[in-house]
Amino acid sequence: MAENVREIVLDTLLEMERGKVYSNQIIKAVLDKYDYLDRQEKRFIKRLAEGCVERRIELDYILDQYSNVPTAKMKPLIRCLMRMSVYQILYMDSVPDSAACNEAVKLAGRRKFTNLKGFVNGVLRKVISRKDCIPLPDPEGDPLQYLSVRYSMPEWIVRMWLAEYGEEQARELLEQLLAVHPVTIRFVSRVTEAQRQDYIRRWQQRGVRVTRSDALEYAYYLEGVLGVAALEGYEEGAFLVQDVSSMLCVEAAGLREGDRVMDVCAAPGGKALLAAQKASHVLARDVSEPKLLRIRENARRMGLEEKLELELWDARRTDEARRESADVVFMDVPCSGLGVLGKKRDIKYHVTPESLESLIELQRQIVQGSWQYVKPGGVLMYSTCTINRRENQEACDWICGNFPFVLEESRQLLPRQAQMDGFFYARLRRVESV
Repeated sequence: MAENVREIVLDTLLEMERGKVYSNQIIKAVLDKYDYLDRQEKRFIKRLAEGCVERRIELDYILDQYSNVPTAKMKPLIRCLMRMSVYQILYMDSVPDSAACNEAVKLAGRRKFTNLKGFVNGVLRKVISRKDCIPLPDPEGDPLQYLSVRYSMPEWIVRMWLAEYGEEQARELLEQLLAVHPVTIRFVSRVTEAQRQDYIRRWQQRGVRVTRSDALEYAYYLEGVLGVAALEGYEEGAFLVQDVSSMLCVEAAGLREGDRVMDVCAAPGGKALLAAQKASHVLARDVSEPKLLRIRENARRMGLEEKLELELWDARRTDEARRESADVVFMDVPCSGLGVLGKKRDIKYHVTPESLESLIELQRQIVQGSWQYVKPGGVLMYSTCTINRRENQEACDWICGNFPFVLEESRQLLPRQAQMDGFFYARLRRVESV
């Protein structure tokens, strides 16, 4: 592995340290920038960068056992360099331990930290010599800290899940969020089964592993793909990246031809585009103009522009002209995102108990501003990509207690076998006018 590839990862981690952009966006931008690298090198960049984010709490704990300088007090470049080196030692069998250590020492020198080369070498040699017996917190004496370090999850989140799900299910949840997550796509309805199989055969020739979902016949999981835009069928609009959980939410709405649909928080657009295949008209709104442009691009690619209307709108504001205009309203509110940690690995470091309270207030403002669009007898599909009762089940109780809706169905999806995001949806029926 060329030295410059490790340096690319180091610079990627330093960019993440600034905390202004989510890691998945930074990694995608880096892979696009270095698209000329061969497939193996790009895989190395992606695996190492994602792994350092995903395992950060564990990596820092381990470093603190062997370093006389706490990780939090290290220079940012040295901290990132040590994390990526320990990750290679512990989790990348294809990388010799000596290479992980020696290349780290070289990088420290090349980046003007010659005086710290001995420190880098000494700490990493200790980790290597004890890699088979790395000390973790005592699972009996301090189970909360043990689970936090073992699964690199902030303690307050572990505590919340233990209370909501119990130890066995919480541990399973933590394990699943660290599993490898495939890319999920759905074929559009106009693509025949024969065409699907032709696309799949051509993808497999590229080395992509393809598996059909057990949940929906038009959904497939792709492994070993670095960018779907390069796959056959993408430019023709034959498929779209979308999680199965999001698809199930649309299916649960029971859409029929002739229905008029609103999606009040539409980005990234998967539900609105799937709804447009089933209903006669979809009005998709979002507060972000760049995200609406992305939805428009996908609608054009998939041939759905005529059925999909896009508007820039803050869902907290009631549009009087749209009262009781929709048979179905999708309300996928901003949330803590704890169900998509397998894809957006640094969310767990940004969410706090305080920010959670602010999100719940925002969710309620969106409900208050948008519930009136549902026709009497119509359906409100409330959803989040999180696994927190306060944002999900308790939110539905609040809606039914304050507005004219009854709960018909709700479903909390948890990541299982790395095939689905953590997701919640509820179908609420607006009470008919008396």
